[in-house]
Amino acid sequence: MEEPLKNNAVSISEEIKIEDGFYILKFQNDTRDTKLMSREIDNSFIQFHFNVKGFSKFLFNNASYELPLHEENSLLLYNPQQDLPLNVSLEGESWLISLVISIKKFHSLFSQEADYITFLSEDNKDKKYYKDAPVSPSMAVVLNQIMNFNLTPSIKNLYFRSKAYELLSLYFNKAENPDLEQCPFLSDEENIKKIRRAKDIVIARMAEPPSLQELSDEIGLSLKKLKDGFKQIYGDSVYSFLFDYKMEYARKLLESGEYNVNEVGLRVGYSTASHFIAGFKKKFGTTPKKYTLSVN
Repeated sequence: MEEPLKNNAVSISEEIKIEDGFYILKFQNDTRDTKLMSREIDNSFIQFHFNVKGFSKFLFNNASYELPLHEENSLLLYNPQQDLPLNVSLEGESWLISLVISIKKFHSLFSQEADYITFLSEDNKDKKYYKDAPVSPSMAVVLNQIMNFNLTPSIKNLYFRSKAYELLSLYFNKAENPDLEQCPFLSDEENIKKIRRAKDIVIARMAEPPSLQELSDEIGLSLKKLKDGFKQIYGDSVYSFLFDYKMEYARKLLESGEYNVNEVGLRVGYSTASHFIAGFKKKFGTTPKKYTLSVN
């Protein structure tokens, strides 16, 4: 279960829950003194910090390590190996806005493959990210709108939700930020699409499926990634998956009553009836003929 954010702040302006796993934190220090802002954040969250005004420092390991964040700059923080509690030293007359979003929610914003997005990339799985980048003029406008919200309370949540999504969109807009790397967690999406294409290929050609190497070459993915990825998504090897699919397809053909046992066997790729009968019995514990009699 994802833990909610816990407030240990010495001084904080506001926390806005956009939705489950997605928060805006507003830190506003309008005094002349430096203030410490603290917030527990576990390792399932990715953090985006934007220094709207002034100067702030992120403190780690009991303040033994610091990351400065200057005005009109941003910082991306993510560490899947350990929690990254937020401890920020905010100088006087400084404003900071943070987007804190669960990694699964973050993936889902970019990709329909969110449930599978991390399976292939061993490099990404345990990789830490510390990325600083300038705040673009468009982002600065949105940040100031978030900071200076002055609309009726009834539309507050809707307004902040739209601004949070707009801010993330602008952050990853390469046209406006040509030096900014794309989302570091989405490199697997194309590979996932290739794995799904592999599934479609073996189903479409179940009577004469390609070899694993031929399939690997056709989808443009290494043999190892094909094998590992297929098992991660579909829970089985390519040919075990295909065997189960063929048997289920054969069962439905038999239920239709339109084909005899030999015809069904040929349609799912068995040149001899005995091999088809053996495969069907292995899967369902009965012969095709007995199954047909039972359903009819």
